[in-house]
Amino acid sequence: MSEVRLIADTRTEFGKGGARRTRRAGKIPAVIYGHGEQPRHVALPAREFGNAIRHGGANVLLTLELDGAEQLAIPKAIQRNPIKGHYEHVDLLSVRRGEKVTVVVPLSIVGSLVAGGMLAQENNTVSVEADATRLPSEIEVSIDGLEIGSHVTAGDLTLPAGSSLVTDAETIMLLIQASPTEADLAEPVEAVEPSSEPVAPAEAAE
Repeated sequence: MSEVRLIADTRTEFGKGGARRTRRAGKIPAVIYGHGEQPRHVALPAREFGNAIRHGGANVLLTLELDGAEQLAIPKAIQRNPIKGHYEHVDLLSVRRGEKVTVVVPLSIVGSLVAGGMLAQENNTVSVEADATRLPSEIEVSIDGLEIGSHVTAGDLTLPAGSSLVTDAETIMLLIQASPTEADLAEPVEAVEPSSEPVAPAEAAE
């Protein structure tokens, strides 16, 4: 996994107004929690954090330079503006080297579908436990050779070395189904017979 160094600032302003001022300054309001310590409110550089997520994935390991010390942390919850796309707030989990943590990892589908097949992805992510400094950014699932009617469960996934499965092994990740035919897609149109009942005249408006 990737490890990125960021300079974080201690945040002293809180509430919506403080958060807006932090974002206007090119930073992201964030909080660091974990190991039974009091949460610490910090501000992260927005551009550098965005680059870290784009290149390292949502489980990127961050080395934060904060108040003259270093703190290892991983993102646990990221809030983005649904319209403008900028980061609004980040929850960070403090970690230590050698510590095991549980994270949600996205699946990456590779390979080619069998002729006449259609991929139905039941789950896009899987939970695993791994060393905090070796968290997977994604888990590949190959669909090469899977016939129609086949399925892949969480227990079928090939996990990176040092990772263990947290999701129930019987959970279905994806299915290979038969593609619908033109006949399947054509919906029958039922003929509507004209009514033999007389139509009552509309009542006069008052």
